[in-house]
Amino acid sequence: MLKIQKYAAIDIGSNAVRLLISNIIEQDNEVPVFKKNSLVRVPIRLGADVFLTGEISDYNQLRMLDTMKAFGLLMKSHGVVRYKACATSAMREAKNRGTLTQKIKKNSGISIDIIDGEEEAAIIAATDLHTFIDSNKTYLYVDVGGGSTEFSILHCGEKIDSKSFRIGTVRLLNDIVKNETWIELEKWIKEKTKTYDKIELIGSGGNINKIFKISGKELGKPLTYFYLSSYYQMLQNYSYEERITKLNLNQDRADVIIPATRIYLSAMKWSGAKDMYVPKIGLSDGIIKSIYYETVSSISV
Repeated sequence: MLKIQKYAAIDIGSNAVRLLISNIIEQDNEVPVFKKNSLVRVPIRLGADVFLTGEISDYNQLRMLDTMKAFGLLMKSHGVVRYKACATSAMREAKNRGTLTQKIKKNSGISIDIIDGEEEAAIIAATDLHTFIDSNKTYLYVDVGGGSTEFSILHCGEKIDSKSFRIGTVRLLNDIVKNETWIELEKWIKEKTKTYDKIELIGSGGNINKIFKISGKELGKPLTYFYLSSYYQMLQNYSYEERITKLNLNQDRADVIIPATRIYLSAMKWSGAKDMYVPKIGLSDGIIKSIYYETVSSISV
């Protein structure tokens, strides 16, 4: 017997806000299938407010209210039965987060959970990676966001360790990442990967997804350290305006793609990885899977 339900994940990040609606397809004696149905991304960039002033501006609060109301209507029109809304680094640090979440709840009916970096890393690590990884290999999973980057060590198909660092694209753009944080990250990566003979990277996040698409590689084929470093150098040779007009990048991608690439290259260098796989999954996918397996709380619609 076939059963199809729709779940939704709302990811309120430091650079953008996303709504992912997925079909959960169940059949008797079969492994459930998670199929993306719709993805909406709105580049509100909350981190540009919070990391500089400590609060979300009135303008971006209004944008958040409109966006969440729209997301609520989209979930209703799609027939979503369960959802979870997670807010990460920017909302974690916003002094006015409580007031904003109450406004959103009143205006759209959507309840938001503000999760810490460790829970974020755990949800991301719960994504369905089995079709992308070799269970005999070791990977460093790197999910780059606007306010933080989550790292996980995966060995023989199991998560060994994970940690969140306050190094993100919006923070780097505003030059507010301390050198001590980079040193701490380098030490953590080298310490956690030194026992393995060979390690490969898994990269997730909008920026690496874009780079992978531009590369023209088939899904399942890796980006090399040489390709990524060459692309990084090329990006730096173009102005912000040229990245939009000549490289055809969206304006909210054309600035953050450089610091994002720097994070991925640093992780590859410090872990000794020569290849990076890009399965195009992230926090939203992890939320959907966690809702289904009831490893996180969720809300019935």
